[in-house]
Amino acid sequence: MNIAIIGAGLIGGKRAAALDHFPEDTLRVVCDVDLARAQELAGRHGAEAVADWHDAVQRDDVDIVVNAAINAVLEPITVAALAAGKHVLCEKPLGRTADEAARMLEAATANDRVLKTGFNHRFHPAMLRARTLLEEGAIGDVMLMRARYGHGSRPGMETEWRSSKDLCGGGELLDQGVHVIDLIRAFGGDLADAYARVETKFWDIEVEDNAFALLGLRSGATCQFHVSWTNWRNVFSFEIFGTQGYITINGLGGSYGPETLEYGRRRVEGGRPDIEVQEFPPEDMSWREEWKEFRGAIAERRVPLGSGHDGLMANRIIEALYASSRTGARVALDAEGRIA
Repeated sequence: MNIAIIGAGLIGGKRAAALDHFPEDTLRVVCDVDLARAQELAGRHGAEAVADWHDAVQRDDVDIVVNAAINAVLEPITVAALAAGKHVLCEKPLGRTADEAARMLEAATANDRVLKTGFNHRFHPAMLRARTLLEEGAIGDVMLMRARYGHGSRPGMETEWRSSKDLCGGGELLDQGVHVIDLIRAFGGDLADAYARVETKFWDIEVEDNAFALLGLRSGATCQFHVSWTNWRNVFSFEIFGTQGYITINGLGGSYGPETLEYGRRRVEGGRPDIEVQEFPPEDMSWREEWKEFRGAIAERRVPLGSGHDGLMANRIIEALYASSRTGARVALDAEGRIA
């Protein structure tokens, strides 16, 4: 298959690097409003460079568009690519709002194309191992989940596009929080209600730099998470507690520390559980594994893990969290994640 990447920044670079492991796929064109940046990434992978995304998505020699642009233009690029008959991997979040996500999903359905949301965290080896343990019933029925995700920020962050309500759509919830929400749904299913405090604690910006959430799942499980742009050091922790044991995942590699999974099996007689700890290689293989899933879904004409629908549901939950924070009240959700 032939690929166009829109957006030659950090994530576009990671997507291009992942393609190197699939010699049957070819990166044809890289697009960025900064043509020099597009040329630099394209040159490393033997592709062409353009500055206008319209030129990239309309090409006859492109089968797939990877949309790694900023949030403000995710919807128009994705809808145009789908209308042109391309399959699309659109980076998270799936637009700035649930309405933008819904329009992308409608375009995918209307044109019979595969739309995937870029939820690479699902494909970290610790997450894949956790899914296997859950499917095997290793920790019994899930009762609780708890997560922390934050980074140390950087000088001048208040001037970046992520700090703009117009360009980003929101703050930390749409940045790192959307990954946590997707993992909660991936491991526990859909939500029944949501409560949140969404705050701007430090940065002089119009979007949130911290969010605290308490979520009720339709299964009866309860989840809580905190995501932060004021963590001052990078941290990732995701815990799942079941009736027969627990799974704890720490780190994502790199600056987030070694990626590890701890599995504890509860003893019937009580006391310290039987514990196994697994540490994974430092290389971030999630981008490669996600691409394998995406191309497999296209070949098999099926819905991918981390689908367009998953992106829409995550955005609806985020909008419910914003609503809860504004009113100070719990928000009930219907089966499709809309505010009831």
